[in-house]
Amino acid sequence: MTSLDHSVRAAPIYETLLAEVADGVGLITINRPDVRNAVNRQVQLDIRAALDAFRNDDSVAVVVFTGAGEKAFVAGADIAQVRTYTLHTALSSDLQRLYDDVEAYEKPTIAAVNGFALGGGCELAMSCDIRIAADTARFGLPETNLSVLPAAGGTQRLARLVGTGRAIEMILTGRLVDAAEAERIGLVTSVVPGSELLAKAGEIAGQIMAKGPLAVRLAKLVIRSGMDADQRTGLVVERLAQALLYTTADKTEGADAFLAKRRPVFQGR
Repeated sequence: MTSLDHSVRAAPIYETLLAEVADGVGLITINRPDVRNAVNRQVQLDIRAALDAFRNDDSVAVVVFTGAGEKAFVAGADIAQVRTYTLHTALSSDLQRLYDDVEAYEKPTIAAVNGFALGGGCELAMSCDIRIAADTARFGLPETNLSVLPAAGGTQRLARLVGTGRAIEMILTGRLVDAAEAERIGLVTSVVPGSELLAKAGEIAGQIMAKGPLAVRLAKLVIRSGMDADQRTGLVVERLAQALLYTTADKTEGADAFLAKRRPVFQGR
């Protein structure tokens, strides 16, 4: 994680991923490059364990996901396992529930997409708060090629990000989009050369960490909650969150620092 800078600290060892912490960023690297970082049951277990560890680590303010190697972020599910899936597998929805938890994670999440993000990989990226891509990245939900559909949130999150019509076209045809098109349609927020990807993720993480941590957490919560509600309800949630922030010491510190033309020192309280 040298691109995310100094003081790298190793996190617990996992079977299918690498986890480390540096400068407030918890980096999760899906580490199965021999199968293009495909998601299997062990990957799911390891991601959940890493998120739990970072949740309880006060030194981690932002979590970044990426993939090992240069070819793939996550090139979908492990097809050898998909072949064994049954009705009961789908009803248990393990991968969908994991990505729901990524979306609802208390700390901001960034997907640094370094290559193919297909199927479950695209769905993982979409469950993150912010998506940035290497210029060689490609995105798609090609599950209909296997006579299944993207059921780890793909049908819902893609439509919300790029619009219903474009989502239907991409899912029904299985068409892949390159990084430039992904940025144009709103699937990612920025595209950079692959060599600059983790540095860009670190830059965005640093911008987030400079803000009031309670405001960041509540802003994410309000936006996510409002997406599933009518606008009037969303506005009520927004108002209540703001009322809570107005009671905090960080709000006073932010105003005082602005007036004094100095950098604020937030305490998360």
